[in-house]
Amino acid sequence: MAGADQPPEADSPREPAGSESDADRASAGSGRTGLSRRGLFGAAGAGAAVLGAGIAAGVAGDRWLAGPSAAGVGAAPPAERRYPFHGTHQAGIATPVQDRLHFAAFDVTTEDRAALIDLLRKWTAAAARLTQGLGAGEFGPTSGPYDAPPDDTGEAVGLPPSGLTLTFGFGPTLFRDDHRRDRFGLADRQPAALRRLPHFPADKLDPARSDGDLCVQACADDPQVAVHAIRNLARIAFGTAAIRWSELGFGRTSSTSTGQATPRNLFGFKDGTANLKAEDPALLDDHVWVPPGADRAAGWLAGGTYLITRRISMAIEPWDRTSLREQENLIGRTKDAGAPLSGGTEFSQPDFGLSGRGGVPLIGTDAHVRLAHPDQNDGVRMLRRGFNFVDGTTGLGRLDAGLFFIAFVRDPRSHYIPMQTRLSAQDGLMEYLQHTGSALFAVPPGAAAESSYLGESLFT
Repeated sequence: MAGADQPPEADSPREPAGSESDADRASAGSGRTGLSRRGLFGAAGAGAAVLGAGIAAGVAGDRWLAGPSAAGVGAAPPAERRYPFHGTHQAGIATPVQDRLHFAAFDVTTEDRAALIDLLRKWTAAAARLTQGLGAGEFGPTSGPYDAPPDDTGEAVGLPPSGLTLTFGFGPTLFRDDHRRDRFGLADRQPAALRRLPHFPADKLDPARSDGDLCVQACADDPQVAVHAIRNLARIAFGTAAIRWSELGFGRTSSTSTGQATPRNLFGFKDGTANLKAEDPALLDDHVWVPPGADRAAGWLAGGTYLITRRISMAIEPWDRTSLREQENLIGRTKDAGAPLSGGTEFSQPDFGLSGRGGVPLIGTDAHVRLAHPDQNDGVRMLRRGFNFVDGTTGLGRLDAGLFFIAFVRDPRSHYIPMQTRLSAQDGLMEYLQHTGSALFAVPPGAAAESSYLGESLFT
């Protein structure tokens, strides 16, 4: 299953998550040494592979130095992967999905426009360092003025970069707050599509798990690396912004590269079989990236995208007592191979017109695959980067677990809202799902030059 929020392209669930992520974690473990992240990266020198143009580091005395790096693809083991922070688009969207997530939404606590811009500048500088395996500040966790707090918290010392990506977005309340106030002079630049998501049928949203002025998505193959990044960004934001809510995720529930196997979600089904892939840039242009001229008031968003999050609680215990036949009928795919019930293999196109005995469709009219498929949604698709979560247990002793759904779309009004409205009202899986958190953010284009900062086009 892909969760009720499964995008059209992700019309199926997830393959046993284990081999790939376990191997990555094993590699990460073997890559750890007693060196600090600074020393580890400095020792690697020009031989450390960086995917695309990035930042390499040297060490001069007790200070970090950033400079050009050697480019290489595929030479580094998984734990040593580094993705460039600067670029046309932000990383962490079409980047191959990592295995771990720490997602955080922030409320801006100042009304000073200059302070907000300063925060974005500081976040950009810190993110450029963190994604390359460096500390959040130039001194690191053990250097700098002795009577001042370190400019990095230090829990990632000795850990490799683990493919860390940091992706930033702006919520609708950054432009107009809940009282319709234009705190930062941005109201006339708010994209028409950037509004709170509607309350879909059967939603039971917790305001404490929804919305936000800013968001940061930290993805990595080591959970401590992702948590370290969010912790340091929150530390830098002190006095300007504070975390509103956050979510930890494990085990990706989709693939964004043809080199990745289809994962499985907590219902045990392959998830995201037809997800958009980075290797098809034409489809990304059609369904993910905002084109120039799409919104006259928001030209600053060209090259960016929209990020949708939905926290979907799964009724794990009732599902585990449901027959295999019923499970497969609700999903519309087989549980073992992920093939559509109309026949074929995992990647066969579902035949929604094929019927069995008595003229009953082999893929039911309330099956998740049917309702989420592009053919049933005017051909629109989305790029999914969801994760499983387990947040302990409920007061009834059941697992507080489910899918933290993340999708990137060109326009939520056409690429998400109509489909989710239909799923919420008609999907048979809704008996086992409850949507408890919801948010929409505009993700600006990347900071193309090292001298620029994220969101600069919005403020200039």
